[in-house]
Amino acid sequence: MIPLSLYVHIPWCIRKCPYCDFNSHNAPQQLPEQVYIDALLSDLATELPHIWGRRLESIFIGGGTPSLFSAASIDTLISGIRELVNFRPTIEITLEANPGTFEQERFRGFRAAGINRLSVGIQSFNQTHLKALGRVHSQEEALQAAAIARHAGFDNFNLDLMFGLPQQTTEQALADLQQAIELNPSHLSWYQLTLEPNTLFHKHPPTLPDDDLLAEMQISGQNLLKRSCYAQYEVSAYAQEKQECRHNLNYWEFGDYIGIGAGAHGKITQADASVTRYQKYRQPAQYMQQAQAGAPRSSSTQLTAADLSFEFMLNALRLKHGFPTELYTARTGLDRTTLSNGLAVARQRELLKVSDQHISPTEHGWLYLNEAIQLFLEA
Repeated sequence: MIPLSLYVHIPWCIRKCPYCDFNSHNAPQQLPEQVYIDALLSDLATELPHIWGRRLESIFIGGGTPSLFSAASIDTLISGIRELVNFRPTIEITLEANPGTFEQERFRGFRAAGINRLSVGIQSFNQTHLKALGRVHSQEEALQAAAIARHAGFDNFNLDLMFGLPQQTTEQALADLQQAIELNPSHLSWYQLTLEPNTLFHKHPPTLPDDDLLAEMQISGQNLLKRSCYAQYEVSAYAQEKQECRHNLNYWEFGDYIGIGAGAHGKITQADASVTRYQKYRQPAQYMQQAQAGAPRSSSTQLTAADLSFEFMLNALRLKHGFPTELYTARTGLDRTTLSNGLAVARQRELLKVSDQHISPTEHGWLYLNEAIQLFLEA
């Protein structure tokens, strides 16, 4: 059976960052925590007919800034989910948090509620760069976050860090990365700042490092991570031994996931092997109203064979070591021959290594991953 995960979206932040293109909104003075959690659980109840008999492998509570919610609210949420859907005994439950929200007792409460993994949005330890990124936390709060997480009982946590920041030098990027490594997180997400449409940075672009400098940052940073025993397993994901994020691996391996919350997306394989993608209403007020009325989906689409083929490769080729060929058929229901044209061109251009058992990017293909993925859109 295809693995099943749950994504929960909590859309409020203290302040919208200028680079952020997620569905996030400035938090009102009084968060409607109970009303929103009631809506989330009503939303999940509407999805149950599509997942009868299946158990959750992982839950990821993202945002926004979910750690703005109280520990009591998160406890109510987790308990409510457990009443509706069965959990695997080894379930991974992640909560996104920002350093400015870290309070010892609150995070002890999150741990007691069943959260067993944190993902902390650091982005930088440099005060100048934090200001340029519009972050509300300070350098000191960023440094304290890991200590508070450990004292609250979390030995499994991710730090989110960006490079290629406005006016950033290679030395500054590596100093950020070295500082993160010294905090000894089990997982690091390290990725380049990009200017996404519908963001303030896209409308008013800051001056970013040029391509040569970005390449220097990336190569030097990856060498530092490797020396520090963080293995790269995905484009921007690095983990200590056996500490990969299981929730994100399920995305990249084209597993199924329920999406609940304002603007959340989901992907579900039906009993007849068809695959449906859907989205929930984006605006929090409208979402809560629609969820309570039992109609939280704003759109739903059944994927075609061409959609399935491309989307599988779009995700699976992000994995550093590729994937077993049998996974393609297991997750899409399609025969491997549907990839033949794209694979033939990719081998000719030395972008992919292809055997009967395994498909993975070559070293050259890893550098030109978008080119390799595009071949399966054209196919």
